[in-house]
Amino acid sequence: MWTQGYAAKQAKVQLEQTSFDLGELGPNEVDVRVTHCGVCHTDVAMVDNEWGISQYPVVPGHEVVGVVEAVGSAVTELAIGQRVGVGALCGSCMHCEWCIGGRQHVCPQVRGTVMGEHKGGFASVVRVDHSLFAHPIPDGIASEHAGPLLCAGTTVFTPLLRHNVLPTDRVAVVGIRGLGHLAVQYLSKLGCEVTAISSTHDKDEQAYGFGAKRFIATRGTDELQRATAQFDFVLSTVSADLPWDLYMATLRPQGKLCIVGIPANPISVVSWNLIGGERSLVGGQPGSIVETRRMLEFTARHGIKPMIETFPMSEANAALDHTRQGKARFRSVLVA
Repeated sequence: MWTQGYAAKQAKVQLEQTSFDLGELGPNEVDVRVTHCGVCHTDVAMVDNEWGISQYPVVPGHEVVGVVEAVGSAVTELAIGQRVGVGALCGSCMHCEWCIGGRQHVCPQVRGTVMGEHKGGFASVVRVDHSLFAHPIPDGIASEHAGPLLCAGTTVFTPLLRHNVLPTDRVAVVGIRGLGHLAVQYLSKLGCEVTAISSTHDKDEQAYGFGAKRFIATRGTDELQRATAQFDFVLSTVSADLPWDLYMATLRPQGKLCIVGIPANPISVVSWNLIGGERSLVGGQPGSIVETRRMLEFTARHGIKPMIETFPMSEANAALDHTRQGKARFRSVLVA
């Protein structure tokens, strides 16, 4: 099947409209006609080859919302015309111990949307390797808001499930941008006491609007140092190198610092900051099929919405540059 999309043919160039062949539809595959697609920093990273893994041409877009256009012969749970979302993951082997145990996101053969040869949602149609990775969107979530949930939403929501974050916990969110502004909302609705952490106080009012009770600014202040031993869980959503030992010091005994942003350099902490108080440094990523669907249900139940800016699909380059330059407040969404 031939379709059209916007592709980068080499690193750090403008996207060009192009046609490409998705091939013949497999028995478990699904084609989704794209109506909306969020723009994530990962899309920038893949276009610019920041991680050295891009395979060109790259068609970005892994926060896809659309309608089912075609289903493979073995697909029974989706109907033509049904509204679905496709996130950062589009397939896995579905038969290893991790997949059978409901943890498809850590399958050794998991396939990332826009990773490798996969073509993403800056296109007319996106193909999902296995139909279960096309998630039905609850009626309470608008399509333009659903896109960012499929990557940013599940990335910050899954660690809350994985690490048993409780309503009684005191939690800090580092970075109030695409991921962080959703994390604050989820934690607030969960019942946690939430502290927002950013470099300056510029986003105080927005953070309070999302549900934060406190705000810490790190640049030119000692506010972070004064937060020693205050948090049960700290979620870092920024792609930046931080003073990790300072953040470890903000944890209470048996607290956890969870990294979901991708810093450029290795993370280093003093061993005693882990051993003393049995504190943990952990990572997080977009969740499994079940966890992603729980996130969607929780989002619809509590009326949580990402703050978005919309661009027509024809302005894909402008939307990508907007994200590349850190100007999105707080997520850009392409509308087909």
